[in-house]
Amino acid sequence: MLKSLFGKKEKEPEEGRVVIPEEKFGLLEWTQDELPCIAMLNSALKDFEPKKIFSWHLSLIIDFEDLIEKGMPSQQERDIVDPFCDKLDEEIKAGGNALLLVRETWNGTRRYVWRVYDPDIAHEHLQFILDQKYYPRQFDYHMEQDMEWEQAKWYFEQIKT
Repeated sequence: MLKSLFGKKEKEPEEGRVVIPEEKFGLLEWTQDELPCIAMLNSALKDFEPKKIFSWHLSLIIDFEDLIEKGMPSQQERDIVDPFCDKLDEEIKAGGNALLLVRETWNGTRRYVWRVYDPDIAHEHLQFILDQKYYPRQFDYHMEQDMEWEQAKWYFEQIKT
């Protein structure tokens, strides 16, 4: 009421719009500790801005049980783990809360890395899955703030232009 009497207007909040790029995956292969690593990198994030909106780095590692040579999962193991991972990826990204950066397979593990907007949403969802035991294989995750995307730089440096 006083604002209307004195002619002061409330400032309307500035609304920014973030356009999430369509995922574009490229294959990366390298050797670490004499074991092959195969990764699918979302190269669409290399030039994505504003990166600071997705300032949290979420890394999740799933342990495979049935392995073939050089620490790679068998087809039967992938048939068990892949549907869970695909569903989990969609759930973590739901509502535009996260961007998938990379999926790696190495030394008996599958690692997913997302860039996250609201860490509480991702954390609560992962805790729910762990508490309810809604997973086919053991997994662990770690999330930390990384405003400058330092942990993603190595991946982007691997992209050939």
